[in-house]
Amino acid sequence: LAMVDGKKVVVPESILKKRKTVAKLAAAKAAKAVADKKAAKSNRREIFNRGAKHAAEYAAKEAQEIRLRRQAKATGSFYVPAEAKLCLVMRIKGINGISPKTRKILQLLRLLQINNAVFVKLNKATMNMI
Repeated sequence: LAMVDGKKVVVPESILKKRKTVAKLAAAKAAKAVADKKAAKSNRREIFNRGAKHAAEYAAKEAQEIRLRRQAKATGSFYVPAEAKLCLVMRIKGINGISPKTRKILQLLRLLQINNAVFVKLNKATMNMI
């Protein structure tokens, strides 16, 4: 039985069960939305702080480079900056007219098609290949 406009109306039990489960699901969805919003806010703050930390780190590194360069200039010596540790290698030429050694290097670098690119960790061996 259910009350509608002050009158008792017979409502099937299956509909009452359905209403109850729908209300329960809606409450669970609302609770989840609140929890997700709270988690997203804290996550957003954490991401911002991480970005600020990286920016400060790179600014400090740049200032250190400038300081070392000035210090070397003041003492009359030379400052040699650190070389890159990573390189992007891209294939721009086809297979025709390439020597076997170069072809083998392209195979080792997994550059099998034109316009493919790979990141390569720079060391003596990879520098000789490139």
